[in-house]
Parts: sequence; C-alpha cells; structure tokens
Amino acid sequence: MNQAEKEQYLREYEVLKKKGKPFFPYAITKDSAMMLIVFTVIAVMSIVLGAEQGPKADPTTTTYIPRPEWYFFFLFELLRVLKPPYLVPLATIGIPTICMVLLLLLPFYDRGPERRPERRPIAMTAMVLTIIAMAFLTYEGANTGSTNEIDLAVAGVPGTSSETAANPEEVAKLSPAQKELVAGRAVAAQSGCLACHKIGENGNAGPGPNLTQIGARIPRASILRSLKAGPGIMPSFTNLPPEKIKALADYLASLN
Repeated sequence: MNQAEKEQYLREYEVLKKKGKPFFPYAITKDSAMMLIVFTVIAVMSIVLGAEQGPKADPTTTTYIPRPEWYFFFLFELLRVLKPPYLVPLATIGIPTICMVLLLLLPFYDRGPERRPERRPIAMTAMVLTIIAMAFLTYEGANTGSTNEIDLAVAGVPGTSSETAANPEEVAKLSPAQKELVAGRAVAAQSGCLACHKIGENGNAGPGPNLTQIGARIPRASILRSLKAGPGIMPSFTNLPPEKIKALADYLASLN
C-alpha cells in the first residue's frame, strides 16, 4: 500500500467512524446479550446432561495413567518431544506464555490496514503453521500409548498384556516358557523401560532405541549384559530380583 492509498483509507475510515454507532450502549448491549445466551446454554446443558463422572480415585493404584484433557494434548506431546529436564519449564510455561503475550500484543505491533488474507502472507503463514503444528501435536498426544502397559502380543501368546496377565485362566493355559515371556513383558512395562524406549505402539521414541525388534538385532546374552551394566545413560537393573531380570531378558530377546 503506497502513501496515496493509505491517505485514502484514513479519510474513508474517518467518514465511516463519524457515521458509525457508539460503543456504549450499542456494542456493550450486543455483547452482553450474547454472553447471557452462552451462559444460559451452558447452564441448561449442565443441568440436563450433567457432569461426566469417572471412577472413584484410588491412591493405591499403580496402573493409573495420567492424561490431560484433549485441549492440552499438544502441550502433553510437546513435553514428550522435549526430552532434557531443563527444557520442561520452557515447554510448560515459556512457550505458552510467549504465544499468549504475542497474541495479546497483536493489535499493537500489527498496525497494517490490510485485512484481506491474500495480502498478508506473513500473518497467514504464521497462522497456518501454528494450526498445523497444534493439530499434529494434538493428534500425536491423543494416540500416545500407555507408559505402563505393552499391547504388543508375545510371540505365540494371543491377546494383549493387560488381557493375558490379568486373566488367571488364560495364564494357566500357557506353557512355562510362555508364562516366562508374559512375566517379562509385565516387568518391561512396570520397570520404566517405556519412559525411554518404544515397544510396539507403547512408550517413547527416545532417547533409547526402539525395542520392538531388538531380539532380531542383539542376542539374549548381550541384552542381559546391558540390563545388568546399564550402558550410557541407561540405569542398571541389578536392583531387580534375578528371576525378573531373566524374564525381562527372555522377553526382549523374543521381540523379533
């Protein structure tokens, strides 16, 4: 927009402003009426439909999976992407606060008179990228697997971990070797392996490698040695009972 167009815009704006309606009481009345309608709709829905009631809280459970509401899934996934602990404040406080401040200050630093989307490429690009990023992070956060269960079936054992391990009748039908693998799967799910590794659709894709097919790449002896030694940043599992370490090594070796 050149200087002549800008001056023409300002003149037309002044003319329309003088012909326009005052903010008080015209705009305030409309806004108040709309607020009253929204409040009434929410109140009626609350009375008619009621609030969703989940199961009672059990402070002794070890299987509860904390999950945010759906509109916070993008922040939930952002926390999973930013692995280093010192970046957690940036993901939880820094990024949302910066974005909110930029949104509140938008009328002060965006003083351009243009309102047509095709004439505002920078603003439109930023908006589209933000929407795509939030939609992608929300989708990924909503489909994140459990961090204390492994749904990947054990070789030769039908069903998921939660179904097989929780059903005594199913466990009784298994052979000793299959029972050992099911027990190893439970150890892997409950010992924090999924905090750094991914097994099937469960766990995190890092900083440790994907363990879905670890048995095809590393022999059982090497897996057992790694569990005991704790290479790199991986902790040692020597604090576990020997039978659990053995079951865990057997299960990981079966993932091929």
